[in-house]
Amino acid sequence: MAGKPKLHYFNARGRMEPIRWLLAAAGVEFEEKFLKSAEDLEKLRNDGYLMFQQVPMVEIDGMKLVQTRAILNYIANKYDLYGKDIKERAALKTRISNLPTVKKFLQPGSPRKPPTNAKTLEEARKIFKF
Repeated sequence: MAGKPKLHYFNARGRMEPIRWLLAAAGVEFEEKFLKSAEDLEKLRNDGYLMFQQVPMVEIDGMKLVQTRAILNYIANKYDLYGKDIKERAALKTRISNLPTVKKFLQPGSPRKPPTNAKTLEEARKIFKF
C-alpha cells in the first residue's frame, strides 16, 4: 500500500482547500508539507516537480500531480467519489461547477458569509443534499 498523500502548499487555504476537503470526505489521511519560504517553492521548481511552476502539488501513487482540478479528478476517481453512473456524475459535476460561487461566501471577511449556526448549517445541508 502506498503511503499517505503529501500536499505541498502554503500554510493557507487557497487552492489546496478543496483537495483537503475531498481527501477528508474519502476518509484519507494525508501529510502536509507547508512551503515556508520562497526557497521552498524554488526548490520544487528547480527539482522539476511543478509542471506549470505553481502549487498546489500532491504526491500520490508515485506521481506529483499539479493543477487543482486535475488533482480533484484523480482523487475522486481513485476513491470512487465520482458517482456510479452518468446521472450521478452529472449531478456531482453540477455541484462542483458551483464551488467557485460557494467559495466567495466562505472567504474570511466576506460580507456575504452567512452566520455559523445550526439554522444555516441545516439550510446548506438541504441545498447540497448531504
